[in-house]
Parts: sequence; structure tokens; C-alpha cells
Amino acid sequence: MLSLCPILYLLAAPSDTLPALDSLRTRQLNEVVVSASRVPENVLRSPVSVEVLDERTIRKSAQLSYYDAIENLKGVQLLTPSLGFKVYNTRGFANTTNVRFVQLVDGRDNQAPHIGAPIAGALAPSDLDISRVEIMAGTASALYGLNALNGLVNLITKDPFESPGLTVSQKTGANHVGSAGVGTKLYSESSIRYAKVLGSRLAFKANLVYQTGYDWVANNRTDLNPSANQSLGLTGPEQPAQDPVNSYGNESPNRRTLRLDGRNVVVARTGYYESEVTDYRLRHLRGDLTVQYRFKPQTSLSYTYQGALLDNVYQRTNRFRLDNYGLSQHSLTFASPTLQIRAYRTGENTGNSYNIRSMAENIDRAFQSDNAWFGQFSAQFAASRQQGASLPVALAQARAQADAGRPQPGTARFEALLDSLGHINNWDIGAALRVRSWLYHAEAQFEPTRGPWAAFQKQTGIDLLVGMEYRQFVLFPDGNYFINPEAPGQNLTYSKIGGFVQANRLFLDNRLKLTGSVRLDKNKYFEPRLNPRVAAVFSPNDRHHVRLSYQNGYRFPSLFEAFSNVNSGGVKRVGGLPLLSAGVFERSYFRTSIDAFGAAINTDVNTNGLTTAQAIDRNKGLLKPNTYTYIKPEQVNSIESGYKGLWFGGRLQLDVDLYYTRYRNFMAQVEANIPKGNNPDSVAYYLADRTKQDRYRLWTNSRSVVHTYGGSAGVRYALAGGRTGWAIAGNAAYAQLNRTEQGDGLEEGFNTPRWITNLSLSKVGLVGFAVNYKYQTAFLWQSALATGTVPAIHTVDAQINARLKGLVLKLGATNLLNRSYYSFLAGPAVGGFYYLSLTYDALTR
Repeated sequence: MLSLCPILYLLAAPSDTLPALDSLRTRQLNEVVVSASRVPENVLRSPVSVEVLDERTIRKSAQLSYYDAIENLKGVQLLTPSLGFKVYNTRGFANTTNVRFVQLVDGRDNQAPHIGAPIAGALAPSDLDISRVEIMAGTASALYGLNALNGLVNLITKDPFESPGLTVSQKTGANHVGSAGVGTKLYSESSIRYAKVLGSRLAFKANLVYQTGYDWVANNRTDLNPSANQSLGLTGPEQPAQDPVNSYGNESPNRRTLRLDGRNVVVARTGYYESEVTDYRLRHLRGDLTVQYRFKPQTSLSYTYQGALLDNVYQRTNRFRLDNYGLSQHSLTFASPTLQIRAYRTGENTGNSYNIRSMAENIDRAFQSDNAWFGQFSAQFAASRQQGASLPVALAQARAQADAGRPQPGTARFEALLDSLGHINNWDIGAALRVRSWLYHAEAQFEPTRGPWAAFQKQTGIDLLVGMEYRQFVLFPDGNYFINPEAPGQNLTYSKIGGFVQANRLFLDNRLKLTGSVRLDKNKYFEPRLNPRVAAVFSPNDRHHVRLSYQNGYRFPSLFEAFSNVNSGGVKRVGGLPLLSAGVFERSYFRTSIDAFGAAINTDVNTNGLTTAQAIDRNKGLLKPNTYTYIKPEQVNSIESGYKGLWFGGRLQLDVDLYYTRYRNFMAQVEANIPKGNNPDSVAYYLADRTKQDRYRLWTNSRSVVHTYGGSAGVRYALAGGRTGWAIAGNAAYAQLNRTEQGDGLEEGFNTPRWITNLSLSKVGLVGFAVNYKYQTAFLWQSALATGTVPAIHTVDAQINARLKGLVLKLGATNLLNRSYYSFLAGPAVGGFYYLSLTYDALTR
């Protein structure tokens, strides 16, 4: 058995006994982060888990950009709804609209206001302007409030005073290589950055990025409704209620139970595949301008404008084609050593975007109403059976007759419907997404112990930080996606105010750092909420650091969760505030119980010889009233411990963390239907007929207490010293959900693989390379659009690069072996991507 004495000696040994520092150790010891405590501090002494992606790491990444390279950081899960739209998450409950994970750019929230989450990299900085990326895994509400329950990323850009000059970049790539259905498509990304210092006080910088390409295709044809007609022995292609994952217009609202040949048969309309009703061409133009004035070396006032215009596919509960979608942000920041004041306004306009599902659904309905289509289906089925056709043949002939004259993709008639429905802002008859929204934010933070209270700090050793913020959402009520129930016709406003106090002090000869903070937030519709955080970091020397923290977090409902009023193909999605959903919760029944009730009726009629009335009476006990109610803030309690350390003279870096999180009032959606009739004795008859019930999807809170736990570990070893050496690195993250399944229709999946691992080998220098292998276990994906198992992922990314004066050439590939995979259900298949990048820095010599 190995003795622990050498390890304890290394942990406790004074610094001057170590070998001379190499460049890796020097960089690690001096690395500073600002996101963990909102003030600069050494990353090794951070009180919570922080991952850093610096310029050096970005350069050697095999990914196309720094934004893509975030995927390989410890504990990060990537979802890819589109080539131009990627979503990151940490520690569980991932979804394609990740309202529990915050994205900041230089401290500014760049979310799309109406959804409360960022449109991925739409407003992200250029690769040429990024200085570093800081990711906090886990709850960060005590300092940031907002939606920072799962984590936070802060994208930090270059200072024009420190990084002047001209830099240009061209990336050319190809995807869909070897794809029989699409064929190889080209990708292009052109970027330019220019920064200049004017005199000693004024500087500016400007960035422009233009991307074009062809998106990944969502074409998963797995049937989500395979057992709909099991009692009739109809399965596979013969099954008339098929619901392929990426086919729309044949989902639950588009199905009926028909009385055919004396039996109950579930039949769906035919629908269209996603590739038939969307444009997969990708276009993304974004840019920014910053003007900065320095009063003193560390005191400045700066104005920044960011803007973006994009066309690509985006996913929420449904999939959308974003067309001419625009985001913009104006910000003003004053920064000094003791005081920071920031104010910004974000504007959003969805342009000519549309709902892909509603588009498919309403092309069908523009051709024939549901009543007419199902009527023709029934009539032709009866005629075919009279002529002696078998059940499967009669069903096929009935569909062919009902679909006769149906618009076909690629025809002028079909294209005309795409255009006309894309401008109708009512998803019961059209598909347009027409949202205009704005976010106004003002905040200030002050360190009094670095200024007027310096004497207090000297006497007590306590450092103080205080902050305040005000945030208001303003939304134009379009009548389809949002309404203003309080003041019809006027813009909808939704606001909150909050503030925090943080204190820290060093003990035990500066080896122990204790930090405590408390935050108070008040939302317009909810009582004030308190978020505390306490943390301790013990550092026996500058190489080893052990941390422990506890924090509480609250999340108020986003604008969409509180105020949505969406008509979506016969299912109305309603915000959870009483203003929107009064009377709905009290009168509705769980859709899961209604589905079970309908399946039991069909079984009794088809196999047990009961009449429909007898089957309804026999099975009505399966119906369950909706027991949920109006939405409340979500609460999280989280405990985290961890260790960061340097070994073997700083050539080995080790980072380990463990966490346990407890969620209460978890926000999710529940599907519940209301009988259209008023006779209480006939409720079961109403709910046995899809045409006699109104369907809702309601935002509410889980009554279950949800627990998640897990941990991650990362290691990096420099095989050779200096900046031109070899390095091997790896990380692994484990996440587990502990919740009793209620089975009552509450929709919000953990949607996280149990294991995510990365292993890389790299070399830096005039000629360098990197290879990264990623493994992710299979996991259950649950959403309103699709539920099922996401297969395991195995990918290899690689790049080789060369530097010659101001020119950097990089040749690389992600998913090098071109083995397509899904990062979630209903999303696209992601294949190999191959690229060449050329970057020229006019000041590098």
C-alpha cells in the first residue's frame, strides 16, 4: 500500500521548495477570473467551479470557433438544433430553450427577451475579438439572479487599448459529405476586426462576421405513436396513426378515432416532413462597435452596439425557420476600480420567421379541413371493404383518396402556400412567428472597502461588494403568441428589481478565504425572494486549493412561461399567471389520463366486444382532474465541494468537483384538456371525443421535490515544458436525477447523459495539432415534440495548424469519421464538418 506521507508533504510544503516554475505553472498561478465573485480573483481560489477557455486553448482547439470549443470543457453538454444555433448546459435539465443557463458578453445578458434565453451565438463576439470564456457550472443566482440556476457563461472580449490593429479571417468548410439526400454543401465565414487608439484616452474597435452554409437536416422517421392501433394488430407502415419524429401535421391534435368496420381505428392526417416545408440555407450577419474613453488608466466610459441578422433553424416546443430574424443591443458602461455602472437595451424582431409544425399542419388544412378529410377517409374505407379489400389495403386506399389533390412539395401551388401561410399570424390557420420585444437593464456594483471604507477594511480585513439592478421586459402583444390581459392593445411590461451584498475575509495567514453573499429580488407578480451563498476556500499553499460552498437560488418565470398565449394547431399554450390561466387549471383533466382512457375504450371495443358507451362507462375512472395550479418561482438549494491543484512542478493540473442540488416548485408544462360541454354527468363522453374538448399546455410547478447530484474531474498534463510542448488532457462529468415519476403529464425532462467525457492530445508551436475524442452515454430525452432515447455519441475532432509571422493556418474537422449522431430527439443529424481557416493579424511579427 502506498504511503500518504509524500502526498501530504507535497500539499503542505512551502512554495520555495518547488522546482522552478515553467510557463504552464506561471500561467495557471496568475490566471484571473471575474465571473465567480464579480470581482477579479485567482481561478485556483475561486469559491465555485469555474472553467476557463483562453486564447491559447482556443487556438489549439479542433473546433471551428471558440463558441464550439466550449463543448469540450468539463461538465458541459452541447445541444445542436442547427449548424448556426448551439445550446450549452451544465448539471441537468437541458432543453433547446435553456432558460436556466445565462450567457453574458462582458457582463451583459444577451438573451432574446421574449424567450428569456440566448439565441445561441447570435449576439456572441467574433472569434477575432474574444479574450477568454468563463463558465460557472451550477447555481449562480446569489450574485446574478436572472436565470442562473444551472450555470452561467461570460464571453469576455478584447480591450481596444490593449489589442489594437487589423485582423481578418476566412473559414471555408464543407458538410453533408457523402450524404445521398443532400450532397456536399459549402460553408463560409468571413470576419474582420479593427481596433485603433486615438491619442492617449480614446479608442474604438469594430467587428463584422458573415456566415453562409447549409444546415444540418432533421429527418428522423422513427414512429412516436407505434402502439396506437395495437388492439387491431396494425403496426409498422400499415399503422394509420404514424407520427414520425420529424414529420409534422400528424401529431396528436391531427388524429381522430374513427368508427370503421365496427371497430375503433386511430387515424392521423398525412403531414409533411421537415425538409419539405423549410429552407435549410444558413445566413448569419453580426457585428459590433465599441467606443471607449479613458479618464484614467483604470477608469473608462464605453458605448457598445451589437447587432445580428440571421436565417437558420431554431427549436423550442416546436421547430422554427428563423428568417430575417434580428437582434440588437445598445449598452453604456462606466468602469473604475471601485464602481461599475452598466445600462443596456436589447431589441428583438422575429422578421419573417415561421413555425415549421404549424406550416405543415395548415398546408394540409388549406387543402382540406379535418372534417372533410376524415369524412372522405371513412367513406373510401367503407367502399374498399365492400369490394373485399383487406384491412391494411382499405386503410391505404382510404388515405390515397383523402389525399387526392394534396399540394406536393416543390410545386408552384405548394410554394404559394408556404409564402401565404408564413404571413398569417395565427397558428390555427397560419404559421407566422411575429414577435417584437425589448429588454431594458440597469445595474451598478460598488466596492466601498476599496474607496471610502478603506479604513474599515484595514481594521477588519473584510472586503465588501454591493450591487443593484433593475430589469424590464417590454413586449408588443401580437395576439397569437402574446396578449396583454391587463391592458388589451397596449405593450406588455414585466419587471423585477434586485440587489446583493457580498463580504469576504482571509484567515489563517491568508490560507482560508471565507465569502458570504445575500441577494434580494422582487418581481412584479411575486413576493421578494432571498438568495444566500456561503463559501470557503482553503489553500495550504499556492498549488492546492479545496473549496466548499452552499447557495440558494430562485428563478422567476420568464416572459414566455408567465404570459404566453399561443394557439398552436388546436393546442393552446398558456402562461402560468392567473391573468392568463384563470379557470383552466380548475376545469381541466390530465391529457395522459385522457389518452389512457381512449386507449382502454378502443381495446374494449375492438377486442372485448363492448359498445362505445359501455367502454366509456367502464373506463371513466381512468380520468384524472388536473391537480396543478398557477405558476410560482422555482427554488434551488445546492451544495458543492471541489479541489484545484498543481502537481509535479505545475505540469499536472487537477480539478475535481462534487455537487448535490435540490429543486422545489420546478417549472414545467402540463397538458390538460377541458370538456366543451357543461353537463357534469357527460364529462367522460366529452373526453372520449377529441372534437368535444379544448386542449391546453399550461405552465405550472411540480409538486415533487427533485434531486440531482453528480461530479466532474478534469486533468491536464504538460508532457514537455515551455510553450511549444505536448499536452494530454481529459475530463469526465457524471450527472444523475433522483425523482419519483408522477406519470401525470408534467413535461420537463432531465435530458442529460449520465456520462460526458473528453480526451485530447495536443502540441503547440509554429506547427501544432490537436486531437479530441468525445464519448457521451445514451440518455432519455423528454419534450413536448418528441420523447425517446438519444443514442450514445462517439466523435473524433482533429486539427493541424501552422504560424508564419502574422498568418495562422488551421486545417481541421469535427466528427472526423462522419458518423451522424443526434444530440437530442427531433433535432438534426450532425455529420462530419471539414474546414480550412486562415487568419491574418497585421500587427503580429
